[in-house]
Amino acid sequence: MNEDTKKRIKQMNVDRDWSKFHTPSNLAKSISIEANELLECFQWDENNFDLEEVKKELADVLIYCQDLLDKLNLNDDEIINAKMDENEKKYPIELSKGKANKYNKL
Repeated sequence: MNEDTKKRIKQMNVDRDWSKFHTPSNLAKSISIEANELLECFQWDENNFDLEEVKKELADVLIYCQDLLDKLNLNDDEIINAKMDENEKKYPIELSKGKANKYNKL
């Protein structure tokens, strides 16, 4: 996400004085709620879905994720790359390529 978009999200919260409601717990709950609304887009037919609705729900998830990053003073690139390092070790190419198995079942 580019810096202008991050600033826009932050400014929306500042302008509306929403920070007091954005506890880490409330934001985590909101991420889960929005992720379930995203999943609902595929509930009855995973091949025929409304892309515009998917985009809106996915945006809601990402906005709340950015809010949580801000609240916890975390850097998205830093935590994503740290997790990618872990994932690459857990799922070596030679064991996991073309497989959907969990790392402990490779």
